[in-house]
Amino acid sequence: MSAPYLSDRDWNHGVIRYPDPAVEVLDDRFSQYRIGNAVVERLFTGCRWAEGPVWFGDARCLIWSDIPNNRMLRWHEETGEVDVYRSPAFHSNGNTRDRQGRLVTCEHTGRRVTRTEHDGSITVLMDSYEGKPINSPNDVVVHSDGSVWFTDPGYGLLLNYEGSRGEAELPNRVYRLDPETGEATIVADDFLRPNGLCFSPDEELLYIVDTGRSHDPGGPSHIRVFDVTADNRLANGRLFVDMTPGMADGIRCDVDGNLWAGTGWAGPGFDGVHCYAPDGTRIGQIHLPEICANLCFGGAQKNRLFMAGSQSLYAVYLETTGAQHP
Repeated sequence: MSAPYLSDRDWNHGVIRYPDPAVEVLDDRFSQYRIGNAVVERLFTGCRWAEGPVWFGDARCLIWSDIPNNRMLRWHEETGEVDVYRSPAFHSNGNTRDRQGRLVTCEHTGRRVTRTEHDGSITVLMDSYEGKPINSPNDVVVHSDGSVWFTDPGYGLLLNYEGSRGEAELPNRVYRLDPETGEATIVADDFLRPNGLCFSPDEELLYIVDTGRSHDPGGPSHIRVFDVTADNRLANGRLFVDMTPGMADGIRCDVDGNLWAGTGWAGPGFDGVHCYAPDGTRIGQIHLPEICANLCFGGAQKNRLFMAGSQSLYAVYLETTGAQHP
């Protein structure tokens, strides 16, 4: 993929010749997922740092966060229109849905994980651990047993741009929360900046991104994978992929167990989405003209990949679907 192609492309109105060169096959295993007459589309631009896309099939819409603007936006599939879903949004970051279809959100301001009930009211699921405020929840997934797993890297405390500058009172960790009992447990505490996370389709694996190098030049920039044990702990942690020279951010699995990672901070030819086979081989890329912070599968058949670029929202149809959990 040449940089001039990305810089010259009119992402808003231009006609792209099929097949779209922005969707690149690096390994034959990726060929089955690329659709020859489907292109990467820019659906919206005007964010400052887009994050946390989550699909609402029952409402035919996508909701995502625009962290510095302290708002959540909503794209309507039927009309293509975008409106404000929530403002102020407590500098929301990652989002998902629970098994009852309720929105679960990581919020920098307030340092909390919340759930939006069906009537629109907000329930605080967690804002402290052992009497101390958690740092700045970042990304979140829900297990089929209803438990909420989220990362807490503290980014919202570093600058007023994405939250409120403050002091961390707890280490950066990954937590598992039982919403019914309110019991929270630490499932990982050896990450510098735990970021995106997702389960494999069978939920026997949990992938976690570490973006420690974002504020420490010698820090990690990789994705690790863990076995999920019968008692809801993580075991046998190992390196899945090193993201050097850039970094991954949000991640999701498809039904075949491939990992799709929003990537950036390395420039044209790297920024966008990387697709990894279960064995860790990078088999395909979706090139974007900006960093991709997070992504999710959605659409009527869950075969449309929505990508929250740093300032824009993109989408592309693929011949695969998201894993069957939020």
